[in-house]
Amino acid sequence: MLSQVQNETIYYAIQQIHDEKRAAISELCRFARFSRSSYYKWLNRKECKNEQFNKTLIPLIKDAYEEKGGILGYRQMTIKLNRENDFHINQKRIYRLMKILNLKSVCRRKKRNYTKSTPQVISENVLNRKFTAKNFGEKWLTDVTEMKYGISNKAYLSAILDLGDKSIVSFIIGHSNNNNLIFETFDLAHKKYSDVKPIFHSDRGFQV
Repeated sequence: MLSQVQNETIYYAIQQIHDEKRAAISELCRFARFSRSSYYKWLNRKECKNEQFNKTLIPLIKDAYEEKGGILGYRQMTIKLNRENDFHINQKRIYRLMKILNLKSVCRRKKRNYTKSTPQVISENVLNRKFTAKNFGEKWLTDVTEMKYGISNKAYLSAILDLGDKSIVSFIIGHSNNNNLIFETFDLAHKKYSDVKPIFHSDRGFQV
């Protein structure tokens, strides 16, 4: 059973590379150490419902991966696709398809200049650096980004990120970095997703 799944994975990869790169089937089969006849036998088989569904999933996975700039791993991808399309797919299927498509999560580190906080402004760290979630609406992160425009003008982007599928659930642009900006962003998210009760976390806890 394991070799059958491995073979299917390679056949899918050959098909994808041929369709996207116009590479010769004979060369791809030779590289993969498969005969052309076995590949065409697989290609001309009668597809089961699972295989047909995989064909539906593949373009959705590609679009979601590009939309998020390559930061989605298979767990976040599963959450996003299930939430946006009302699917009930498991992580193993998405893992296998992303492996076929050679799509891997790209980790990006953001450089920050941290200011030392006093104990009076630090809230309890409930999240405790566990920046993962199994489902949408479990954990939300909030942050404010300063943006300069014109000669000496500033604007502030307040956004809330869901750790489940890495989606932005709400954002607001204001001209003052204060509590009201955060509260308005949260109110907007709560109005849109009133049925969830997430842990709400900020990087320093200053505004909230």
